[in-house]
Amino acid sequence: MFKEIFLALIVSIDIFLAAAALGNSAIRIPLRSAMLISSVSTAVMGVSVKFSALLGAVMPAFIFHRCEIALLTAIGLLTIMKSIIRNIVRKLSEKGGLSLKTEKGSLVVRLYLDDTAADIDNSKVLSLAEAFTLALAGSFDAAATGLGSGGCGIDLPTIIGATFVCGCTALLLGSLIGRRISRLERDYSWIGGILLITFAFFV
Repeated sequence: MFKEIFLALIVSIDIFLAAAALGNSAIRIPLRSAMLISSVSTAVMGVSVKFSALLGAVMPAFIFHRCEIALLTAIGLLTIMKSIIRNIVRKLSEKGGLSLKTEKGSLVVRLYLDDTAADIDNSKVLSLAEAFTLALAGSFDAAATGLGSGGCGIDLPTIIGATFVCGCTALLLGSLIGRRISRLERDYSWIGGILLITFAFFV
């Protein structure tokens, strides 16, 4: 069960940070929207783990294991890079050189740089449609993590349950913490990247 909980916690880091950013901007996440976000992440994780397990059954174990290590490491590095880019953009915006709140450009790009862009209509309430958009934008990590861990002896029902519970908890805590701090100075999603790389080589 340790592996399943560890992976669920890794995937929930981005969810927690997104909820904290929304809470910090006074954007409310209704219960049904929170449940939808966690459900999408859970479904993506479950399907990815199952697909990875099926691939592992037909591929030579040695090759499959190397592919898993490479995939998890790549996702970890990309997560770290995303965090660095977000922090750079945040510093530039503080100096007036760039606006994080621009209404122009791709929604995917805006969500990549700023989670609060999910509140498309600026209503300060995350609707189901907006929650689904945010969940899809953040599901890449869950998909890649699931694909990279299917051959690690992951129990499918356990990882599904752990991902859903951790996701809901992350949304609740992130929203509460975000409302209680005046400003989020940095992006800490790089922690998830480091944990993924650690998992790839040591678990």
